[in-house]
Amino acid sequence: MKVLIVPDSFKGSLSSRQAADAIAEGIIDPKFNVEKILMADGGEGTVDSFIFAQGGTKISDLVSNPIGRKIKVEFGVLKNSKTTIIEIAAASGLTLIPPEKRNPLYTTTYGTGELIRKIIERGFTKIIVGLGGSATVDCGAGAMQALGIKLLDKNGKDIRSGGLYLKDLHKIDAAILKEYKNIEVTFLYDVNNKLLGSNGAAEVYSQQKGASKEEVQILKDNLEHFSKILYEQTGINISGFEGSGAAGGLAAGLSLLFKSRFVSGSEFLINSANLKTKIQNADIIITGEGELNFQTKYGKIPYKIAEICKEYKKSLIGIFGDIAIGANVEYKRAFKHIYSLCENGIPKEKAMQNAYILLVEKVKQIFAEHKFN
Repeated sequence: MKVLIVPDSFKGSLSSRQAADAIAEGIIDPKFNVEKILMADGGEGTVDSFIFAQGGTKISDLVSNPIGRKIKVEFGVLKNSKTTIIEIAAASGLTLIPPEKRNPLYTTTYGTGELIRKIIERGFTKIIVGLGGSATVDCGAGAMQALGIKLLDKNGKDIRSGGLYLKDLHKIDAAILKEYKNIEVTFLYDVNNKLLGSNGAAEVYSQQKGASKEEVQILKDNLEHFSKILYEQTGINISGFEGSGAAGGLAAGLSLLFKSRFVSGSEFLINSANLKTKIQNADIIITGEGELNFQTKYGKIPYKIAEICKEYKKSLIGIFGDIAIGANVEYKRAFKHIYSLCENGIPKEKAMQNAYILLVEKVKQIFAEHKFN
């Protein structure tokens, strides 16, 4: 029997690769033919997913993290290709800074811009950017500055880094834009929110990145001001397209520079991995991620896989680090079986610390219970 293992990462515990390895380790009966596919939705693990599916290498370089400290980051280069893959989480990610330093009023995407600039300087002309996991709500202003765009205040000086200072933008000097006209960038969004509005980048996500309720309104107003100035001076509306609110508006700002397109990260990776065909040919499909909750149905990998399984009348097993109250009922039609690593009274913190071995043991339990034939 063929078992297809297709997990996303268990954030804070396991990468998608580690999760897939743990699930495979739990399948001890040699009658099962196991295939692993690494998945991501544009967040952490996107580079690994592409390289695993298509072949390639990783290159490292030094850039700035969200609070300006130099760190080593990796990006992927696809095999026999001029295409590179980066994750905003690698240079501008929330997990790169301690909790007490997290505040999108001051964090910046400058490091992501540095990385893109260094990639272009190496001669690459096609870049895939995964937008999940950012620490920022600066509309890509930091990245734009790292790429040479002048964002000037009323005194002709560069505006400072962070969402707080977007309000100071008075003029954009975009003379360097022509240097990027032949660079193709595909932005993979993990959420489809637009930049502005009641479901915009500030309202929905800035508190997760360290903003207070009062600061959410500041960021909302500043994003509106920033996008308004850009529209008045370039004629381009950066706020109206699906995914423009991802990564605190990073892709919205950078869309001024490049030949840009915006696609769902999960759908892009599903197509790249030829996942529909693999699901058709599998007998047992197993997926999972850190938590099953009411956001899962809005583009998350496990739910996308559930939709494909439903299309081909395949049963799906979902294993999650934790399950939000009521979520197992919400998704009972999407998954044939739903399991949590926090079952049997295991605290969430302990489950996160011991996720690999708990996942191995959970899979052993599942296969012992169901005796798949």
